[in-house]
Amino acid sequence: MALLIWQQNSDNPENGDNFSIIQQWWANLNNQKIAWRQRLIPPGGNVREIDWESQRFDEEFELQSPQIRGITLYWYKPDTEQQRSTTPDKLEFDSQRQQLYIYPQSQPELVIRVGIPQVIYQQIELTNPQCVGTKVGENYILLLRDKQQQIEVKLTLSPSNFEQLMNNG
Repeated sequence: MALLIWQQNSDNPENGDNFSIIQQWWANLNNQKIAWRQRLIPPGGNVREIDWESQRFDEEFELQSPQIRGITLYWYKPDTEQQRSTTPDKLEFDSQRQQLYIYPQSQPELVIRVGIPQVIYQQIELTNPQCVGTKVGENYILLLRDKQQQIEVKLTLSPSNFEQLMNNG
């Protein structure tokens, strides 16, 4: 995970550039649905051990008017007039996953993760389904049928996807 890190009072020469990128990303979240998750930092301090699976007090909402003034992050939640804010000691931005980790000055034992909600895929498990394959034009059609569950899955694979499937088997 490649992180852009901004830390207050850091002498890292990239600190200012990283902050500018984070500031722009934060502002671009305006009117977007975000996932807001807060977790306690584990006793050893390794935030990579944190379980980010959805929990009871996690929130998803449309972020309103996000901005950074000074080093403080400001925003509104929908249907509220009260502006919220937090002043970070450190910010970590994962541009690949589009997630910002906020370490508030006021609560050093806490980390907040703000990001675009992840897509949850519906999973279907077929055990030993009937399989039929055929080539149509340049594509390959694979039909998987599970009589017990009464599910039929049709896969249309390009030649490169078919080759990838065959080579990974």
